[in-house]
Formats: sequence, C-alpha cells, structure tokens
Amino acid sequence: MRLEEIRSKFLSYFEAKEHTIVPSAPMVVKNDPTLMFINAGMVPFKEYFLGNAVAKNKRVTDTQKCLRVSGKHNDLDEVGVDTYHHTMFEMLGNWSFGDYFKKEAIAWSWELLTEVYGINKENLYVTIFEGDEKDGVPRDSESYDFWKEWIDEDRIIEANKEDNFWEMGEMGPCGPCAEIHVDIRSDEEKQKVDGKSLVNKDHPHVIEVWNLVFIQFNRKADGSLEKLPATHIDTGMGLERLAMVLQGKQSNYDIDLFQTLIGQVVKQSGFEYGKDETTDIALRVIADHVRAIAFSIADGQLPSNTGAGYVIRRILRRAVRYGYQTLKMHEPFLSPLSKVLIQEMGEAFPELEDNKTLIENVIREEEMSFFKTLEQGIKRMDVIISNQKEQQQKEIQGEQVFELYDTYGFPFDLTELMAREAGLSVDQKGFEKALQVQKDRSRSATSIKTDDWTEIRKDEKEEFIGYDHLEAEVKITRYRKVEQKKKSFYQLVFNLTPFYPEGGGQVGDKGYIEFDGEKVSIFDTKKENNLIVHLVKNLPKNPNATFKAVVNSSKRKLAAANHSSTHLLHHALREVLGDHVVQKGSLVNDEYLRFDFSHFSKVSDEEISKIEKIVNDLIRENAPLNEMRNTPIKEAKEMGATMLFGEKYGDTVRVIQFGDSIELCGGTHVDYTGNIGAFKIISEGSVASGIRRIEAISSTTAEQFINKKLNQLDDINALFKNTKNLVQSVEDLIKDNQRMQKQLEQVEKEKAKNIKAELKNSIIEQDGMHVLDAIVPLDGGAVKDVLFQLKGEVDNLFAVIGGEKDGKCTLSIMIADEIIKEKDLHAGNLVRSAAKHIQGGGGGQPFFATAGGKNPAGLKAAIEEVKSMI
Repeated sequence: MRLEEIRSKFLSYFEAKEHTIVPSAPMVVKNDPTLMFINAGMVPFKEYFLGNAVAKNKRVTDTQKCLRVSGKHNDLDEVGVDTYHHTMFEMLGNWSFGDYFKKEAIAWSWELLTEVYGINKENLYVTIFEGDEKDGVPRDSESYDFWKEWIDEDRIIEANKEDNFWEMGEMGPCGPCAEIHVDIRSDEEKQKVDGKSLVNKDHPHVIEVWNLVFIQFNRKADGSLEKLPATHIDTGMGLERLAMVLQGKQSNYDIDLFQTLIGQVVKQSGFEYGKDETTDIALRVIADHVRAIAFSIADGQLPSNTGAGYVIRRILRRAVRYGYQTLKMHEPFLSPLSKVLIQEMGEAFPELEDNKTLIENVIREEEMSFFKTLEQGIKRMDVIISNQKEQQQKEIQGEQVFELYDTYGFPFDLTELMAREAGLSVDQKGFEKALQVQKDRSRSATSIKTDDWTEIRKDEKEEFIGYDHLEAEVKITRYRKVEQKKKSFYQLVFNLTPFYPEGGGQVGDKGYIEFDGEKVSIFDTKKENNLIVHLVKNLPKNPNATFKAVVNSSKRKLAAANHSSTHLLHHALREVLGDHVVQKGSLVNDEYLRFDFSHFSKVSDEEISKIEKIVNDLIRENAPLNEMRNTPIKEAKEMGATMLFGEKYGDTVRVIQFGDSIELCGGTHVDYTGNIGAFKIISEGSVASGIRRIEAISSTTAEQFINKKLNQLDDINALFKNTKNLVQSVEDLIKDNQRMQKQLEQVEKEKAKNIKAELKNSIIEQDGMHVLDAIVPLDGGAVKDVLFQLKGEVDNLFAVIGGEKDGKCTLSIMIADEIIKEKDLHAGNLVRSAAKHIQGGGGGQPFFATAGGKNPAGLKAAIEEVKSMI
C-alpha cells in the first residue's frame, strides 16, 4: 500500500465517521512566541483546547506537516543516523473538540488498524496511564476497560507519566494517553523474546505507531492540575512509521517515498545504498532533509541567518555537508532532488507544485553559497594546520574548532578528519564547551516564562473594533506576567479592543489605557492563540476598572498608508514585471515598508521608475477603499483576490480593493489612496535566489526624504557657485581628483625609491647577516614593496622596518630563507610579540610578517625587541 493510499484511507475512514477533512496548516507558526514551527498535529488547534476559540466543526481529521528541529523537540542529530527519526514528518490525526471521548477513539483506532489496514492483531500492544500520586491523577481504568473489548488483557501495559501523560508544554491542556505499539520483528525473533517486554524500550522494531491523547486537564503555572470544562480527543499517528509497517519494511527509509529519493541520490553520487553505513547515513540525511527544506520554502519560510530561517538553513547545510564530505558531490544536488520530491508529493500538497520554481532556485542558490563557505573553511583549516606545525603544537584548540563550526559552518568531524590526516588531534572538550556556551546564550535569549492567566471577568469573545475606532471604553478580562530576556512585562486581554495586533506584516499598535489619572502605556499588541494581547510594563493599579483605551493615531495612520502602499506596489510590480510576481513577505510600520516578491533578476532602474509612477498615479486617482468583511473564501478567489504567502485562511476572509488591486488582508488601510500622499522606492535588492526585496516610504516620510535630497542638491550646487550644469561640474571634479591622485602616487613611488636607496646604504653586516632597521615615512604597502625589492638585491637580509604615515604605524619583518633555516626564526612569531609596543597585532609567514598599530611612539621599542630576540 503506497503512501498516498495510506493517507487517503485514513482521511476517508474518519470522514465516514462524520469528521471534516481540513488541510494541513503551514509548518511555520505565526502568532505564537513559544514555537517557530508546528511540531505536533495539535498545534493548529491549540486555541480550541485553550478555550480561546470555539471550533466550527467538533470532529476534524487531517494530515499535518510537522517539523522537529528546534526547542524541546529537537531530533536533528538523530536524523539519518537511525532509521526512524525525521526532521519533517506527516502526523495523521482525528480530533474531537468537546464531542466524543475515549470509547469512540479507542474503538475506531482498533478498527482502522486491524480491519481497514489489515495489521495482524497478534502484533499489537497498547499502553495506558498507570496514574500519578503527585499529580493526584488515578490509573486510567476507563481506558483499560474499553481496551479489554478489543485486545487481550495481557497485551495492555500500564506506563508511567513520562510515557503516557501528554502535555502541550509546562502549562496548558494535557491528559493521559493510550499508545498503540506494533511488533514488526521476524517470527524467529518473536519466539526468542516476547514483544511485550520491548514496549517503550526504544527497540527500532517494536514501535509506537499511534498515540491517543485524552485531554481533560489544564496544567497551571504552579504545577497543579485542574479539570477542563470539556474533554477533547487529540490523536497522532506518524504516516512514515505506519507506511513502514504496512509495506513490510524494517526502516522508515525503506518506504516508497524515501527509496525514490535515495535512488535519485544514488544515481547522482554513484554510491550504492545498503553497502556501507557511513554512506547510508548520508543518503538518508539528504532524502529526509530535502523534504523539510522544500515544504518550508513552500510554506513561506526561506533560509536566512535568524530565527526560523536559520533553522532551515542549518538543515540545508547539514544535507550539503553530508553530500560534499561523504558522497563527494561538489555540485548542487538538492535542487534537482527537489523536483523528484515535488513529483512524488505535489498532488497531495499543491503548495509544492505552486512554488516548484521558487523551491528549486532558492535551494540551488543556498547550495552554491555553502559550497563557497566550505571552500573558505578548508582554506582556513589549511592555515591552522600550517601554524600548528610551525609552532610544533600537536592539538588544535577547541576555540579554533568552534570558530570553524560557527563562522564557516564547518562540521566537527570534517575538522577532525583533516587534522588526523595532518597528524594532529583536536580539543573536543574545548569545542563542546564553546558550543554549550553558545547554546546557553541562545536559550536564555529566547526563553519565555509566563504565569497563569488571572481571570477578572468572563467574556465569550474578544472583539476587535480597530478598523472603525481608535478609542474605546474597555475592561480587562484577564492578565498575566511574562518574563523574557531577563525583563518582565504584562499581557492584558480586553473585552473589546481598538488596538491592531501584529499580523500580515503590519506591526502592532501602540497607545495607552487610562483610568482615574493613571495612564498605562501599551508598547505593543500581538495575537497569541487567537487572543489579542496588549503588552504593558506595569499592571494598572485597579485592573477591575473600566479604562479609556487610545491608539496612537499618528503611528496608525502612517502604518496604514504604508500598508495600502504595499497593495498598490504589488499591483504595479505585476503590471511591470509580470504575473509571476507573488508576495513572499512584508513588513509595515509607521516609518517604512518592506516588500518581498518572487522575481528572478534585478529590477532595472527603468522598471523601478515605471513601478513608482504607477503607484503615484494610483495615489493621485484617489481611489476609495472597498473593504469587504466576512467574504466567503470561494467568492474572494472568484474575484481574483491575491493571497498572502504562507497564510492559512478560514471559510470567510476580508477583501481589500483599491481600483484593480484586490487582496485578502487583515491589516489597516487608508480610506482613499490620496491619503497616502506620496510614494518613493529607496532600495531594491536580492534576499534569496528568486526573491527580491523593495524598501519604500510613503506619506510625510516620503515628503521629508525628497525635501532632504533637494536641500542636499542645493547645498552642493552652492559649493559650485550655482553652476548651470551640476552633473558636469561634479564629473569634472572627479576627473581632476583622479589626475591628481595619479600624480601623488608617482611622487610616492619616487619617495619610496629614494628611501630604498637610503635604506640599502644603511645596511650593516653582523653575525653573518645583512641587518637593516629603520623607521620610514611610508605606509605598510609601500614598506612591503621596498622590502621585497631589497630581498632580491641583498643576500642574507634581516630587516625590521617601522612605517609611520597619517598617524598610523606598521611594523614589518623580512628574513632571508638561509637565516630562517640556520637560526630557526619565524617572522610571524617575532612580529606578534613586538606588536604590543605599538598597541596592535599581526602575523604572517616565516620569511615576511607585518603588524599594524595605533601607537607610532612605540616603534623604536618594538624594533629594539626584535633585534634583541636575534
């Protein structure tokens, strides 16, 4: 049974049980500061479990794309090394929000596995929660009794809190669970060892295949549990593991999808699968990682140097390292592999097909960039090895190994291999210590600690009224304290709010609430798990009061002008560049706007001018805002509305129209395009392969920018005595400057020539060497030229020269090869030691080295030290 059929049968089964099939949410999490990526099937439904929203459908089924490579659930180091861990995986799930509970969930899971999929009942075991005295939760006897109807009692195993009590996090909804395990060992192995004894023992072939979570408690900040007003079902079954069972395999990587991908890499690399564990690991890593990378890009997360983008870049580079190092592939291989992946999975996940060109181009660009980085790392490693040998040191320090890893993305094992080939060892403990320091720093920077919500009053639904109002009377319904980056603040939730929460690229509103003379500033507004939270430094003295809430109207108006400008810009880009242009991200605040879009070449100056003109023409037309709230999604699509990249939309959407520009958007906008005033593009550049970025300004910011530029031109013109042709005058000035620069260089060359003659005359013979020391009025480059000339003209030269020019100084040492061999000298070591006198540092090769400094007065002492050392 192929992967597509397994997925289809699961969804069809639960659809027949009155479940609504919902599409997978994008893997990249928005509006939740605790998560970068969806790491479990329940994440898209958190708001229902938390009670912050009511589910439209009480029964739901889906296959959810999950990624476990950051935070608590981080399996990256195991991926490819064993046969069952993955970065991305599909989680099949069926859900009940306050509807059915344990009895139905258990009966249906058994029927699906044994009758629909045909798994032998004799190979199945189930576990139930044994209870926990500390939490005050008894043994889950209810589940035990339900399981007895379907499976022999000796196959029901009691398990502890660690294995059979599922929690969302340190706080939040949780409950006991029942796991279904399957024994896929050979009959011979089963006769030797009973499968029951291997359940929950990390045996690769006695595995958990399905987890049925019975959500019935809420974990509070103090660790205690309270019963939820309604109970829920949250199940998760890894599609890859299920496929392994149904396809009769012993490894997830032997199922049809991964064998197709591995087969492609085998063709590209020439290495067979199943012959050698080292190359097998590399093949598994690449097959796994290309799926995670492609889906992340399709879901709106491009590789970058920060946050979620950095995680994706790490996954990609891990795959490239394995291909480069183990499979000897030094040309892009992931980008062509992504085509094969899209052929295999594009039908079930159309977002892959929709973004196939982008996916391939972004991956290729990242591969090419990392190949260059690896080459730089290898060159850096060659220098380190050379220095170690010259200094007769046998071990490379941990700090240097970490620098290679952190700066160049150079893997520890490749450093270790190159060191071993050169007869050196590496300081592994020092490396691990430096790595741990970085991890601790990163963890402390991102850690968030929250108290329980303090509920002041009940409120069924928080209403956002900010499209129509910037002020309102509000009441706080709940609040909590948050600690992040060693700072604390409070989150407030109101019964209604005029404050726009960060979303759709637009920043959250600022403003204040006021009561009885006390004004509390709101420094940001965000949306978390369907709640609009207002961030304040201090809690109001009387949280129970009715407050006057006021949005900072000037910042809101400027942000609205910039947001409306992004819509007009998007429309203009498609008109000038073509319909392939799609928004890939944006940032809108009161100062400027940033707009990322798909396009595969630089936008020319002529195209920029056309785009600017179209936007400003639309502004002058003063087109009215046509806002359509609660429009059915189907109707919006029929209108031709463009949709935001990587967003998950509900059944109804908000449509924003200015003339021919029609987009789905939840942001705030101007009432007429004329309110924008003016629009000016200030930069255009590349973000990634196939992704360009435009930064622009509008409204009063654009006016100020243009006025500043005009004033600068007036000032420059005044310097030229109000010339009639300013451009020609500037060009003439540049030509004059270039001519004088050439004359000056000629003078400097003559000067250096004369100094060289003087230096040559001042050489003295000492201890079989021709020794030269002096301080000259030349920069480091000129001193180097002179010394290399003298080396070719004077035998057995030992020269130490101080250079002083324009307040800067250098110390340079030149040693003849004969002297190096005879006296075992190294110019780099000598200059490093003496550079302290000039408050600088440097280094170099045994025959020539130089140091720069900022204390010319120390040159004499530096020269004397070098002379004394020989």
